[in-house]
Amino acid sequence: MLMGAAITSARPTAVRLTDVELFAWIAQAEPGARLEYHRGFLGVDNTPVISLLPEPDRARLADLATAALGAFEKGLVHLVQARLGTDRFAYIAIARPRPRAAQASLSRLLLAERQAA
Repeated sequence: MLMGAAITSARPTAVRLTDVELFAWIAQAEPGARLEYHRGFLGVDNTPVISLLPEPDRARLADLATAALGAFEKGLVHLVQARLGTDRFAYIAIARPRPRAAQASLSRLLLAERQAA
């Protein structure tokens, strides 16, 4: 997935994944499973004034980034990035073993995170 020629374009990839889809993936993912949730430069692509994404895509990316960070803070995923080229990264969520207390109510935990955002 991350091997191959470096991509040199700084233009972000269109946002294809939503925060709800990320939550659904986390709810069913086995520990160690990986999901690339963005490709580009998240700090730039997420910022209203400098993002090259159309506003609806930028807003979706902001929601997705917030959801990924919330899942990380709850101990549900590791967040890593792989450099693909100049100013271009793959952002990857890696599923962690579910906390025992969260197994029965994982959907509720993730939905609460979305509503808080």
